Amino acid sequence: MSVSQPTLCRSPFWFIVAAGISVALHISKLPPSVALLQQELGISLMDAGFLLSTVQFAGMLLGLAVGLSADRWGLKRSMLAGLLLMATGSVIGALANSFIWLLLCRVLEGLGFLVAVMPGPGLIRRHIPAAQLGRRMSLWSTYMPTGMTLGLIASPWLLQIASWRVLWLVLGGISLLAAVAVMLQVPPDPAPCADSPNADAGWQPRLLLTLRSSGPWLVAISFMVYAGQWIAIVGFLPTVYQAGGVSAQLAGLLTALVSMVNIAGNVAAGQLQHAGWTPRRILQTGFTAMGVCTVLAFLQVGGEPLLPLWLRFIAIAAFSAIGGLIPGSLFILAVRLSPSTDTVSTTVGFMQQCSSMGQMLGPPLVAAVATWVGGWQWTWVVTGSFALVGWGLAIGIQRQWEKNRPSR
Repeated sequence: MSVSQPTLCRSPFWFIVAAGISVALHISKLPPSVALLQQELGISLMDAGFLLSTVQFAGMLLGLAVGLSADRWGLKRSMLAGLLLMATGSVIGALANSFIWLLLCRVLEGLGFLVAVMPGPGLIRRHIPAAQLGRRMSLWSTYMPTGMTLGLIASPWLLQIASWRVLWLVLGGISLLAAVAVMLQVPPDPAPCADSPNADAGWQPRLLLTLRSSGPWLVAISFMVYAGQWIAIVGFLPTVYQAGGVSAQLAGLLTALVSMVNIAGNVAAGQLQHAGWTPRRILQTGFTAMGVCTVLAFLQVGGEPLLPLWLRFIAIAAFSAIGGLIPGSLFILAVRLSPSTDTVSTTVGFMQQCSSMGQMLGPPLVAAVATWVGGWQWTWVVTGSFALVGWGLAIGIQRQWEKNRPSR
């Protein structure tokens, strides 16, 4: 597929991003619904933590495998299949009458999420000129906060006039519409030999090359510690605000704003990289801000919050905005630090797998600490530990970047 035709190149990109946003809506439907699910299905706070994170269960188990097979199977076909799986899981979940039923449907949604978003970077690389790749990858990385923002704004409004089951059905319908749009607007997959020249060598060499290289490990674990703390904070934020006496509608709006400002960090990562900022500087800025801001937002002194509510909200907003530099940078790095051009999808799959692991473990860990101490005041210990690990990994990423730069 030639990238010399601007009209053809730009159009698929925006439909690919829109498809990513449509699946992210399914992540954001749960936080505003937690209180209703507790009332109707009798779920606990820990159960809610697993519902928040289980959508990433498939990614934690299968991210690398899907990345290995994506080129051979077909990137567009993979995205279509994922959107249809997401729609199916959401529609069946709307009929749930128990926690286990809903949990299993979230697992199916998690599989759909993985299969839908995994091909995104590869599809963008296929249709976008190399000179634009960094900035377009940073734009792709906004699919999660954009979808979260839209969902967190719209879901509380819908829940005022309908049940959570209607919300599940509506989002299932949106996934179906996204599948139709991708089918009609994204060009067909080329023949396997054209899309992956070394496909005949099988998947084992690509897997071994990826796992034996330090670059994929560094970006993957960095994404894990970022995603774990971000989804834990944003996922439970409506519950935290409501526990503090904030109305459900205002809590949803504040959480949506926190998610929305993450987009600015995602986009800024591509601009800063283009302006000459090193990967280490971008990543350490993001991780430092996330660690410091959660201390300011959750630390208590003498049983009282360190800061008033409005300053705690600003701290959380800064946590999300400056932290957004991290995924925006890591999607660029996943392409640049893959051990070869034939292992980009595998590297992205490995990064997605570790991201899913972080999102799987982060919310239950934060919920467990909150349950143990009887409040959210020690949340900063969990998130701060993740941020410290990410800060250190940025040093290794910078070394690998400098090592690879002469040859790429």
